[in-house]
Amino acid sequence: MYRVWNFITNYSLLLIFGAVIALIWANIDPHSYHAFVEFKIWDHAPIGHYHHGYRTLTLHYLVNDMLMAFFFAIAAKEVWEAVALKNGSLRGKKAATPLFATVGGMVGPISVYLGLALIFGSDTYEAVKNGWAIPTATDIAFSYLVGRMVFGGGHPAVRFLLLLAIADDAAGLIILAVFYPSGELLPQWLLLSVGAAVAVYVLANWLPRRMDRGNQDRPNSTWMRKNLGFWPYLIAACASWYGFMKAGIHPALGLLPIVPTIPHAERAFGIFSEAESYLTDLLNQIEHALKHPVEVVLFFFGLLNAGVEFSAIGEPTWLVLAGLMVGKPIGVLLFGAIGAHVLKLGLPQGMRTPDLFVIGCISAIGFTVSLFIAAVAFPPGEVQDAAKMGALFSFAAAIMSWVAGKVLRVEKHEL
Repeated sequence: MYRVWNFITNYSLLLIFGAVIALIWANIDPHSYHAFVEFKIWDHAPIGHYHHGYRTLTLHYLVNDMLMAFFFAIAAKEVWEAVALKNGSLRGKKAATPLFATVGGMVGPISVYLGLALIFGSDTYEAVKNGWAIPTATDIAFSYLVGRMVFGGGHPAVRFLLLLAIADDAAGLIILAVFYPSGELLPQWLLLSVGAAVAVYVLANWLPRRMDRGNQDRPNSTWMRKNLGFWPYLIAACASWYGFMKAGIHPALGLLPIVPTIPHAERAFGIFSEAESYLTDLLNQIEHALKHPVEVVLFFFGLLNAGVEFSAIGEPTWLVLAGLMVGKPIGVLLFGAIGAHVLKLGLPQGMRTPDLFVIGCISAIGFTVSLFIAAVAFPPGEVQDAAKMGALFSFAAAIMSWVAGKVLRVEKHEL
């Protein structure tokens, strides 16, 4: 439990602290808060928001579009290891039912969100329809912590929840890239990102290993690691980020093509495993080096994105909340049950079908990624603010999860 709490402390408490400051500031002095968020760092810059024929680098762009790329790179690292490595958590039959439940955890919220929007009327539907992906997100850290509290650290449902959350993050990254472009789409610029990824993999990873074949001392790989370290990958990451920006795909995802090119261990023990901290491959070393910078980035992300006036609460708020707190549990339960019983994929030993509903309640904590999607789904204004409030209120899912656990008589399994 210590490592889980340590992770929450490192990656989430500063985020909450920034969000709380933003809420207080925006409701006391909204003018100075928004002036701070849109503070211009560099006018007529080569990067930044494109407006009236030129780009402007603002504080908001620096954090959301540039520095948050490191946060998404860490998320991508976990997804990559879960999918690619031989003992990855998203490989094989053990992941089949969680993956099926993940589909339900996306279909359910989208259906509830858009269905209720239609009920509210065509004007509301047209205003909010682009936010359909906001309630699909799951905050891995907070969901995992609540899962441990509800089920206990030794319950198989906790691992099921973690698999679902990782798969949910993977789907969220794809949704952001495909459905939420940051500008006019110019896909030819993606050749720069692909070229950077291929070049750094061949020159800094594959070629030294190829030259070291049959030599246990691995002199070329060792030289690359000692003398160049992460620098080739950082240069490639900058090129890939720029390619994403010019292509019109959200640049916060710009480091994703580089993550699989970095030398990694043959095994991954999982984001909350103590053994993970002892891995010395370059990919894990980079993740550990990013730990403290990403903490600071998440603080500023909360500070620059959670500043919503309480008067902004409106229909988008309730749509996001309904998608998360109604659509998630129902979707996870239905699709999980179909996968487990109809398709005969089964559930982990010691886990019951009602546990799927509780897992759905826990995964309704959207927060970080929901807040990010809200910021890109809508332009600044009332609709965006109301949707962000729904993402912030999704913490209420923690209480709902505890109640659901009591009602459905979840038996806690402690380690």
